[in-house]
Amino acid sequence: MYSTSNTSPRPPAAAVEPRGNGTAGANQAAERWHALEIDEVLERLGTGAAGLDEAESATRLTAYGRNELVEANANSPLRLLWDQLTAVMVVILIGAAALSLVLGKFLEAGAIATIVVLFAVLGFVQEYRAERAIAALRRMAVPTVRVVRGGGIVEAAAIDLVPGDLVLLEAGNVVPADLRIIESAGLRIQESALTGESEPVDKSTEPLAVDDPVIGDRRNMAYSGTQVTYGRGRGVVVATGMRTELGRIATLLQGVGSGVTPLQRRLDHVGKQLAVAGVVVAGLVVALGALGGESLSDLVLTAISVAVAVIPEGLPAVVTFTLAIGAQRMLRRNALIRKLPAVETLGSVTVICSDKTGTLTQNKMTVAVVDVAGRSVRLDGSGEPLPMAASLTLAAGVLCNDGEARLDDANRLVTLGDPTETALLTAAHEAGIDAQALRTAVPRIGERPFDSERKRMSTVHGPLGPDTPTALTGLEAGTSIALVKGAADSMIDNVVAVWDDDRPVTATDAWRHRVLDANNAMAADGMRVLGIAYRTLPDAVLGDGDVIDAEQGLTLLGLVGIIDPPRAEVRDAVATCTAAGIRTVMITGDHPLTAKAIAADLGILHGGTAVTGAELEHLDAEDLAAVVHASRPSTSSASSRRSRTKARSWR
Repeated sequence: MYSTSNTSPRPPAAAVEPRGNGTAGANQAAERWHALEIDEVLERLGTGAAGLDEAESATRLTAYGRNELVEANANSPLRLLWDQLTAVMVVILIGAAALSLVLGKFLEAGAIATIVVLFAVLGFVQEYRAERAIAALRRMAVPTVRVVRGGGIVEAAAIDLVPGDLVLLEAGNVVPADLRIIESAGLRIQESALTGESEPVDKSTEPLAVDDPVIGDRRNMAYSGTQVTYGRGRGVVVATGMRTELGRIATLLQGVGSGVTPLQRRLDHVGKQLAVAGVVVAGLVVALGALGGESLSDLVLTAISVAVAVIPEGLPAVVTFTLAIGAQRMLRRNALIRKLPAVETLGSVTVICSDKTGTLTQNKMTVAVVDVAGRSVRLDGSGEPLPMAASLTLAAGVLCNDGEARLDDANRLVTLGDPTETALLTAAHEAGIDAQALRTAVPRIGERPFDSERKRMSTVHGPLGPDTPTALTGLEAGTSIALVKGAADSMIDNVVAVWDDDRPVTATDAWRHRVLDANNAMAADGMRVLGIAYRTLPDAVLGDGDVIDAEQGLTLLGLVGIIDPPRAEVRDAVATCTAAGIRTVMITGDHPLTAKAIAADLGILHGGTAVTGAELEHLDAEDLAAVVHASRPSTSSASSRRSRTKARSWR
């Protein structure tokens, strides 16, 4: 798996030369790592099976910088204060205070100065606290990672990683940098933070032949900020810090200008109007006084007094105080306002573009439907008894499962593992199936892990004793059983029987069509569909823990429909926005059919359309505007993993 020919580390190739916040050319070069063989990747990075030594690591750290996102143009306290004092209205107030001092009106000058200080302090304190809170969020955790250095495995801070480091990955790890996978043992990575795909992605080591695959299709790459949910593996660092895909997004975001809010625009406009009005009125006073024979000194004093009187000194303070109250109320609702004027801007919103996974949905896979021969059973967590076939399907899903489930001190279920696996365990628990007791009674004696080519996993259990658990009632005692779980359309050709109520029946063409129709119907409803089947093995032959021919001659128990359910409060929130005249646009990496089903369920899709990432990529500004106006509301969706990242970038 590794190149061992490297004896002396050398500088990485030009494709990963250090650069500032990233350039288009360099990023394009870095994107080619997925197309290279492992040996070529390691050679270009100047590393090998022993990894980098400490000296080379330190040299590269100096050259590349720390593996962290850097905020460009960060607001310093002085800059925050300066922004408060340079608003048009405040500048006019400062001028008025200065003129009052010149005129000897110390009381008026003090009052105006107090208002200016109050305005500046209120705005500064609110925005400074928001900046500190955001900075604290960035510093919340500096994870450590296991790295191969000098031939040994050591723990190192993620911020000290450099291109060429060999990083060990296992379930629960957050990927610390952009990696080229060089070893994968059932490795799956949750990439929703980057691509919007709610399902973990299976990773492999083979180079990709596709010229320019989008991020979601790069199965031999792992990207910074994503999370390992299953299996283990190794990867070699190809990009760190702002040169990662996550850093590229951060660079794009930091390049967006802040602009001014409607409130700031109106206040500046009012301030300029008042300044002009003050000058005009003062000029009229001087002109009229001169015609009346007043002395020049008296006229000047009178004109300045009139000009100062035109300024509404209390307006900035009242506006700032009101916005500060609004910001505090938003904070109590877990919404952090970074800029005070943004509180008012929220009241001017006409369109809300929202991510789906984890925002509109719970980001928690849940079994919604169990489809067994002749009927479809919806699971609502009510604890109602399920048909025998549905219980048997869920029990098989517990056994053919690598997730973990236990009850805590409060008798609540705690699960750990891949979201799909834990969804099956949770559904079984809610159906009254004790996962731990079932696994103890029917131990696993062999397995064949999931892989992306077969699209299924299988396990062997048994032999079943005379006291077969109730959940497995109907299966023949005294035999070992192979349980298979995977994509229904990929295993249907291996199915010879279908479990009908309390017994298996021969799988005719009519049964197969019925299974495929149910599979397609659930997929159209936005579900991920798994088929669960079994085979009796009276003379099971096992070799080194692998199941031999266990995935042939299967009896299909049922189909399981899994969905990332909407948050309970989202429908009401969407309805409230709609009633207020605010359009809601959902942005996701799901298939258009899945996206439309979820959008319709949430009340977002009222005659709107789904626009794929590939379609968005080819729209110019005018066409995009036409699509946006034609879709009321609309759902932006990637039609496949090939367009997933492009849709995500539109966000």
